[in-house]
Amino acid sequence: MDSLKRAAAESACSLVKDGYVLGLGTGSTVYFLIDELARRIKEEGLDVVCVPTSRGTAITAREKGITIASLEEYDALDLAIDGADQVSDKLDLIKGGGAAHTREKIVASLSKRFVVIVDEGKLSEKLSLPVPVEVLPFSWKVVARKLEDMDATTVVRQGSGKSGPVITDNGNYVLDADFGIIEDPESLEAEINLIKGVVENGIFPGMAHEVRVGTDNGVKILRKPG
Repeated sequence: MDSLKRAAAESACSLVKDGYVLGLGTGSTVYFLIDELARRIKEEGLDVVCVPTSRGTAITAREKGITIASLEEYDALDLAIDGADQVSDKLDLIKGGGAAHTREKIVASLSKRFVVIVDEGKLSEKLSLPVPVEVLPFSWKVVARKLEDMDATTVVRQGSGKSGPVITDNGNYVLDADFGIIEDPESLEAEINLIKGVVENGIFPGMAHEVRVGTDNGVKILRKPG
């Protein structure tokens, strides 16, 4: 799928204009975006400042010569580009496979335009993947019980080998909560976030302005209704 991810990323990168403050997401598709952005900066002299959503993204972008900033410096962004784990027909999203969904949601919410880049395998009629839920380590067991009361099956996301739970850039755990098919993403997002101890969850309802999809027949652009 790398060629499809690259096509979607390069298509979205064409939206970046000189002088933009750009929100940079996290994940494998975003790394193709970083490559293309670095090329444009070098070859076109593009002047852009990027706010990364994870340490991994920040490190990779700096290595490519991209100027990095924080929300302390810029709290209004011209554009944010990010990947997704699943995209519904209504352009609702599940994100958080890289455990960066809290920062990703903040950056997306502060952007004038939020564009998602995916390969066609990420499209689905309805959301159905487990929902990543970032939780305070102190309260993970209580939150898990509350999610199970909502008919979810939950697991604490583990790191590779015997490293223990995945720790987010914010110092928290991630619970992956499987609700099956999600009929009302907006309501479920709000209900999860009402649980004490939850920092943020990976449902992004109605936030994407457009989705650029890499397919075998080129890049397809899906836009938010209205």
